[in-house]
Order: sequence, then structure tokens, then C-alpha cells
Amino acid sequence: MQKHIVIGSRGSDLALWQAHFLQAELSNIGYTSEIIIIKTQGDKIQHLSLEKLEGKGFFTKEIEDALLSGDIDVAVHSHKDLPTENAPGLIIAAVSHREDPSELLLIRKDKVDETQMFALSKNAIVGTSSSRRTVQLGFFRPDLVCNDIRGNVPTRIQKLRNGDFDAIMLAFAGVHRLQLDISDLHAVKIAPEKFIPAPAQGVLAFQCRANDSAVMKILSKINHPDVAETISIERKVMNLFQGGCHMPLGVFCHKQDNIFKVYAAQTSDKQLPLNRLFIATENANNLAGSIFNKLPVQCNKSVFITSDETANDLGIQLLKTKGFSVIMQSCVKIVPVDFIFDPNCDWIFFKFC
Repeated sequence: MQKHIVIGSRGSDLALWQAHFLQAELSNIGYTSEIIIIKTQGDKIQHLSLEKLEGKGFFTKEIEDALLSGDIDVAVHSHKDLPTENAPGLIIAAVSHREDPSELLLIRKDKVDETQMFALSKNAIVGTSSSRRTVQLGFFRPDLVCNDIRGNVPTRIQKLRNGDFDAIMLAFAGVHRLQLDISDLHAVKIAPEKFIPAPAQGVLAFQCRANDSAVMKILSKINHPDVAETISIERKVMNLFQGGCHMPLGVFCHKQDNIFKVYAAQTSDKQLPLNRLFIATENANNLAGSIFNKLPVQCNKSVFITSDETANDLGIQLLKTKGFSVIMQSCVKIVPVDFIFDPNCDWIFFKFC
């Protein structure tokens, strides 16, 4: 008798779309299934920003617990929400194709300004719950104000329509999958090479018990090895930084003509400048390690500079990018002195001892 598969999913519109997508994939290879909705910590706690929620798996833990207990056979996740290390006893048995990983900026039409980058008016208020998006928006548009927003995709869009924000930023994949009508808003899709997405953005992960060989074999039939290869590099970078989905880190890798092209954006603190990196190579061996080594981490050291502070000094910004705490104070006092100037001289030299 053919195995009937029980799928665990969150209850949002997007999560259920993902679960129904898996159902269709299983049906195409001859398997029946049903969906059980499970509430996670991230669903239950809506009054806190994502950064204030405990742990890295606040959209996944309860679903993984249901897997481990045998209540479900497969969990379907947005891959970018998953911690980089599987819970003991669980495994990602397959991944989906990759939907366009671009970011989507939705703007109220009265806040559109085509003369500005991303067509968003100056000093606009942008809703986002992602520190990664906040720091990258600040990199491109320092004038923008980013405020926290919670809720599923339709809820966030309604908050924008209500005037709570001038614009919101979402993953293009979610809006596209739900086929939402956004004709009353101005939409700007930003390429992942420019505005770097979360590791594995646009990919679904199908998770099962590591000892369930029957389900693993079934899921292997719908796996996309090419996607698994590139997102494994992205997620390895996140793992090296010991980051979760709320870390200010973006990594995007795609393979073209056997060349791995990787774009990364990272900062260890939202108050520090953003580091950006691009690598192209044929060799994927230790590619994630190379990216990690080239991106600076917080060094927790300080530098004293004998100069008055200049906010736009590139040298100072570079030190801060590398993680140094910069202390600036002038140790030289310059005062005017009286002297006799001979207007007939041809040159004047100022000598400092």
C-alpha cells in the first residue's frame, strides 16, 4: 500500500501555499497527503520585533518538534527561516526550485519620486522586520527611516495601504506566489546582485526524520540538486557567522557556465557601515570560508586618533567597518600669532616642528 504523507505547516497564506505546493509535487509522483497546521513562536508573539524573539528557529521549532514526535512525516519551510544546523534527528531531504530571490519594495503612490533611488521619496518611512534589509536600505538611502513591521504578507500590505508606512519591503517570491493584487501600489523589484537577499531566499525546504528512509526516498524524487548546491554555499556563510534569519547578512550565489558567482553584504552591528563583496570562481571548495575570511568581523578593539572627529572621513569609516571603536580628540591647539608680512616676497613657507 502506497504511503500517505502527513505534512506540517504554519497557518499563514504563504505557508499554506508552500504546503499545497508540496502536496502537488507529491501528487505528481503518485502520493496522497494531508496538511496539519502548527503554530510557532513567531506566529504567536506579534508584539515584539523579530530581533527580540529568543533563539534562531522561532518560525520552525514547534514544527520540528511535531516531526520528532511522529505527528507529521514532512515539514515544509521557507528555507531562509531555518537555522543552519538541523535539529538532532532531522534532515533536509529535498529542496524546491528557486523562485526569483529579488526583494520587492512596495510604495504608496503618493510617495513615489522617480528622481530618487528605488523611486521612493526622501525621508520616507519603510516597514521591515529584517535587520538585513534595514542596513542595506541605509547603505543606498541613508535618509530613509526603517520601522518594524510584523504580520503575514497580506497583513503587511494592508498596513501599507492604511498609511502606517510609506513603503514596505518584502521578498518578491512571497507576493508572486500568492498572486496578490498590488495594482494600487508602486512596485520596485530590486535584483539580488544589488540588494542581496537572505541565504536560500526563494527556496522551500522539505524536512523529515533522518531515520525515515521511506520518506527520504520519496522526497529525493522532487529534489533540485542544482539549487541545493548554491544555497549550501549561502547557508555555510551564515553558519560561519553563527547567524540566524535576523542577522544583518545577505548572501546570494548562482552558477553560470560552471562559474559560481557570490554576492555578500554583512555588518556585525546595524550601527556600523555595510561590507559588500563579490567573488567569481570555478572552485566551490571552501568558497564559503573564503567569503567569511574576506568579510570583517567585530574585532572589539579601539583606536585613538589625534584629530577632531569628521563624520565623513573615509579612513574613519573604514576602521569602523573593520569593527574598531574609534575615539577622536585633537591634541594640538592652533592659535593665531602676530607677524610682519612682507608683500614683496615671492614665497611663504610654513614649517611645523
